[in-house]
This record gives sequence, structure tokens and C-alpha cells, in this order.
Amino acid sequence: MGMNVGGSANGGRRGRRRAVMAEINVTPMVDVMLVLLIIFMVSAPLLTVGVPLDLPQTQAKSLEQDKTPLQLSVDVKGRIFINDTEVAMADLIPKLKAITDARGGMDERIFMRADKKADYGTVAKVMGRLSGAGFKRLALVTEVDQGS
Repeated sequence: MGMNVGGSANGGRRGRRRAVMAEINVTPMVDVMLVLLIIFMVSAPLLTVGVPLDLPQTQAKSLEQDKTPLQLSVDVKGRIFINDTEVAMADLIPKLKAITDARGGMDERIFMRADKKADYGTVAKVMGRLSGAGFKRLALVTEVDQGS
């Protein structure tokens, strides 16, 4: 009769087989989700939409708005933006009319944002063109005065 030289009868393995682990370790996934949550909480305020401007400060109260406003911005260099898109002075009125027609007509309020160091003549020219084109609901955007 032959002898089993290499160990036991189950191919050289000693002892019992380990049971298959049927649990999922969710701790690393929770750690990753918490890190992502913190990253999004920190970065969300930095994602403000619009052209970076240094707005003048007033003591007027803010207006309540139920839908996304149409914003017109003039920066320090005199560039004009509709929301985030730069437009030339000649293209301003046709593009605004196209946008307001698609959004519900000329009765929509336009929020005018101008940097406090922007050229007053450029701001007045933009406001004059808006008024001449029939846009009557123009609101000037400022920051709340923190001084007094």
C-alpha cells in the first residue's frame, strides 16, 4: 500500500478551510463620502455665478424673486455681460430681446450690476439703450452697507 507522503489526504492542506466572509466593510466608503461632503460644502460658496464685481453699498432691502433673474453686468474695463456671456454694445439689445422673448416677454425684470469703479458713461449708455429699446423693469444691484 502506498503511503501519503505529502501530508494529509486533502492535497497537503492542514486544518479546516476558512469560511467565506459574507460581510461588506462600509467604513472606507463612509470615510470617502464624508471627505467628499466636506469638499463640496467648502467649495459651494466659491461657485457663485456671475462676473466678479465690486458692487457699491446701499441700505436698500433686497427684492424677492421666484425665478432665476436676467443679469446684465458692466465690469471695471467697461465690458458688458449678459449673465456670464460677454457681449458687444452693438449686440446688447438684439440678444436681450431674444432672451426675454424666449423667457416670457419684455416685462421681465433685468438686474443691472456695475462695478463701483466702472466708467459712469458706459453704465449710463447701457441704461439708455435698455430704456430706448423698451426695457422698463431695470433694477440696480448693490451690496448691503455694513458701515452704519
